[in-house]
Amino acid sequence: MATCSYIEEIAMSLSHEFLEELELLNLFNLDSSLEGLKIHHQAAPERIASAKRLHSKDMITLEDGGYLTTLGIEAAEHAQALVRILQTDG
Repeated sequence: MATCSYIEEIAMSLSHEFLEELELLNLFNLDSSLEGLKIHHQAAPERIASAKRLHSKDMITLEDGGYLTTLGIEAAEHAQALVRILQTDG
């Protein structure tokens, strides 16, 4: 059985920022490496900030979107697979 501190640690890792990054990774089309994203300056501040964080983590090529890097492709594949699994009725 998990202890409270372990559960609290996991909950903290699923911060709003983490979920915003996960959401952004889910927007990328993995069927085409030639298709990127452009985060416009009028986008929600949270979306702009998540793109900057993903860029600093070397997952996307530009601070305002661009293309997935090799690491970003791997992260997006896992993120999108997780979403598909969790959305499956089962």
